[in-house]
Amino acid sequence: MIIAISIYCILTALSIVHIILYGSRPTKSLSWLLVVLIFPILGILLYVIFGINRRRFKFFKLKQTIRRRLYDENFKEHLVKKQQIDFNDESRIKLSKLMRNSSNFSTLPGNEVRVLQNGKETFDTIFKELEKAEKFIHLQYYIFEEGELVNRLYKLVKNKLNNNVEVRILYDAIGSYSLRKKIIKKFKDIGAKVYPIMPLNYGSFLFTLNYRNHRKIIIIDGKIGFTGGVNISDKYIKPNSELGIWDDTHLYLNGPAVDHLHRVFIKDYYFASNQELLLTDKYLPEIKNQGNVAVQIIAGGPDSDHPSIMQQYITMINLAKKYIYISNPYFIPNSAMLEALRIAALSGVSIKLLVPKKSDSWLAKYSMLSFFEELLFLGIEVYQQNNDFLHSKVIIMDGDIASVGSGNFDHRSFEHNFETNALIYDRKISQNICDDFISDCNKSILLNFEDYKRRSLKRKLSEGIARFFSPLL
Repeated sequence: MIIAISIYCILTALSIVHIILYGSRPTKSLSWLLVVLIFPILGILLYVIFGINRRRFKFFKLKQTIRRRLYDENFKEHLVKKQQIDFNDESRIKLSKLMRNSSNFSTLPGNEVRVLQNGKETFDTIFKELEKAEKFIHLQYYIFEEGELVNRLYKLVKNKLNNNVEVRILYDAIGSYSLRKKIIKKFKDIGAKVYPIMPLNYGSFLFTLNYRNHRKIIIIDGKIGFTGGVNISDKYIKPNSELGIWDDTHLYLNGPAVDHLHRVFIKDYYFASNQELLLTDKYLPEIKNQGNVAVQIIAGGPDSDHPSIMQQYITMINLAKKYIYISNPYFIPNSAMLEALRIAALSGVSIKLLVPKKSDSWLAKYSMLSFFEELLFLGIEVYQQNNDFLHSKVIIMDGDIASVGSGNFDHRSFEHNFETNALIYDRKISQNICDDFISDCNKSILLNFEDYKRRSLKRKLSEGIARFFSPLL
C-alpha cells in the first residue's frame, strides 16, 4: 500500500512538473493541473494520452511524427512548388505567403472549382466522377460508415478493379470504429488496397489515440479532386438520428491544385501502408490549367512545425476589412482566436457566426455555448441552425477569399488532428458561398444578447463545466 501511494505521488509530481514546464497555454495548463489533482491515476493517464505537448517535448513525440518530418526533408521538392501567381491585393499576398511558409503549399492558378452544398449533390458528383476513372482512385476519409453509400462504393470499386483501375483507401481507425472488419475484408478481397491511419496497436495506443486523421480527400487519375467536410456516411443523405441530415460543404477541384491535394494523400498513404511511395509521374501527372480560379491547399497536423489551420483562420480574421462569416459545428476558440475576433469586432468588422443548435457532443455543445454571451456583447451575430445538423467548416473574408475544408474552430483541429482546407482566392466563388451562408442564416435563429443573459442558472453551470474542459478538447 505504501509503495502504491509512493508511486502515485511520484507520478503526480512528475505530471505537475511537466505541465508547468511544457504547458502550451496557461489556461490549458491550469485545466490539466486540476484534472491531475482531482482525478487520481485517471487524471495522470488522461494527461499522458491527451495533454502532452509533443511539439515541445521530444521524448513523447510519435515515431511516425518524426518519420513524417524526415519525409518532408527528404522530399521537399515534392511538397513545395514555386509560387506561380502574383496577387495585386495586399491581403491576398500576405495570406498566401504565410500559408506557403506554414503549410508548404503555394497558391496555384488555373483551377475549376465547384462548391457542393449538400450530401446529395456531393455524392452525385463524386460517383459521377468516380465512374470516369481510368487509372486509379484514391480515397481518404475520417469516417467510413456502413450503409447505402458504402455499398454503392463497393459496387463501383469492384467494377473499376475489374477494368484495371487501381483503388487505394485510407480510413481513420477511431473515426471509422463502427466499420466492421467484414466490410473492410470485402474491399480487400476484390483487390482494393485498404489501410487504417494510426491504428490503436498495442505499444502505441497511448501515443496515437489523441492524434486523428480528420481529412476528406478523393483523387481520380491525379487530375480530379474532392475535399471538404463530408464523410462517407448515410447521415449526409438521410436522417438517421434526432440530429437530422448532416448539412455540409464540399469542393470539386479540377486543375493544378489537385497535385498538391494528392501529395497530402500520398504522404498519409505512405505512412499507413508502410510500403508504397507514389511520387512518380504515373500518380502525379502534369496538370494543365482547367479554369481561372486560384486555390491554395492547407495541410496541418501534429507533425507540422506550425499550427497551420489556426494561423489561417486568425490571419483571415485579422485581414478582414468589411466582414468575416464563419460556419462551423465546433466553435470552441482558444484565447488567440478569441482575441482576434474581439479586435476585429471592436474595429468595426462585421462578424456573423453560424453554428448548429443540435450537437452530437454534450461537452462540445455547452463549451461552445459558453462563448456566446461575450461574442454577442461584442456585436457579433450568432445564428443557430435548427433543422438539421450543421457540419460545414467555412470561413469567408470580405466576399473575396473563402475557405472550405475539414478544420474546426477548436483545439483538436488546431493541435491534434491532421486536417486539410482549400483556400479559394476568387471573388465570384467566394460571393456564391457567402450568398449560401446568408441564406442559411435567414433560416436560422438569431440570438439576442439581452435574452441570452437571462438563461437559467443550470444552463450557465453546464456551460461553465464544459468551458473548463474546453482547452482539453
